Amino acid sequence: MEKLMQFVWQHGFGIRPGMTTVDGRRLNIISQGKLNTDAGPDFFNATISIDGQTWVGNIEIHVKASDWYRHRHDIDKAYDSVILHLVQENDMEVRRGDGSVIPQAILRCTPEAARRCNTLLLDATRSLPCRETIASTPHIYITDWITALAMERLYRKSERILQLVKDTAGHWEGAAFITLARGLGFGLNSDPFEQLAKNMPLQFLNKHSDELLAIEALLFGPAGLIPAPEPSEDPYVTRLRQEFLFMSHKFQVREQQVIWKMSRTRPQNFPHRRIALLAELVHRGFYLVREICDCNSIEQLRKIFNVELQGFWATHFTFRESAPACRATALSRDSIDTLLINVAIPLLHARHMTLQNFSGMEQTVELLQNLTAENNSITRLFNTAGLKCLDAFTSQALIELRREYCEKSKCIYCRFGHRMLSAEIAKP
Repeated sequence: MEKLMQFVWQHGFGIRPGMTTVDGRRLNIISQGKLNTDAGPDFFNATISIDGQTWVGNIEIHVKASDWYRHRHDIDKAYDSVILHLVQENDMEVRRGDGSVIPQAILRCTPEAARRCNTLLLDATRSLPCRETIASTPHIYITDWITALAMERLYRKSERILQLVKDTAGHWEGAAFITLARGLGFGLNSDPFEQLAKNMPLQFLNKHSDELLAIEALLFGPAGLIPAPEPSEDPYVTRLRQEFLFMSHKFQVREQQVIWKMSRTRPQNFPHRRIALLAELVHRGFYLVREICDCNSIEQLRKIFNVELQGFWATHFTFRESAPACRATALSRDSIDTLLINVAIPLLHARHMTLQNFSGMEQTVELLQNLTAENNSITRLFNTAGLKCLDAFTSQALIELRREYCEKSKCIYCRFGHRMLSAEIAKP
């Protein structure tokens, strides 16, 4: 309920002519202040007038007035600057730490508004309670929100990359290696892949790039994927194990404590061939950022990741027997496009950000708009509400909406949730 009350106050729905404090004094809201998302009062820098006297300070919101004491605000100096206490239920008078009484007013939310808010917050993680609202929303309103969400997601990915660049002492290719590794996890194994890349940094692997078996040993060994010896195993597996034992003694390399998710997963989606792809790219010379920046089209970007594996991994999905369906090409067309969306384009955008190349940043948006939309449970869910996903720019926006708003119960900060609530809240 407090989230709903904050929403009501932030957007001015609770501000009415003729408002009074609970003790009958005339109350005029000049500015409701700025929502505070951190610790402290709910709204900063508000301006109000009580019986003609102007006050500037902060505003706190509670369902019951007594929550002021339950939350121990009376002994927290951060709340001494509160000039107005907004409540649904005035069950007692409240005072600051120095004993002075805080002006109090009723902020009412209709039962229907509360019901809609509860529906959003309780059901959004499981379904799409705003489906009918989305379906009835004007197209231009939807387009504006989709654009904002897609850009929000792209910038967040870019900021993550820039933090990796900082963590690797400005080494862009090292940051790209970690980003690619995470991307090769395709969500299911993204965290283990990222941990592996951080534990085996590119600068270290580059020292052994002339020998593919050494790089594979330095990746498969720490990943904990090299199987125990078997009498009939392929000679490659034996050599790989021996190479890892040598490397582990020489460089004190150890297995990482991670859990790879492989249950109910098709063999082609196991991490083995994707680790082999990483090793192959390092062996060839890992210059991913430079290669991406040199590309002028989506087809050129695709060629970077259209890699054929050598030897053992050209015919195997795992360390077991060869598979007739296994192709030498490491990734399918759809998987490559997923890497463009989650790795190549964010890397390119982050690079243009650092160079303040605004036209280059706009080109990354155009690349997303020219890529086919992702087909997953999220895009299919929004499709049931009439949100057609025609390109990757839109699918990225819908993923951002689901992950950062629906699943985090931040519906009142979503423009669809706002629209669903505002019609009821705005009623007099």
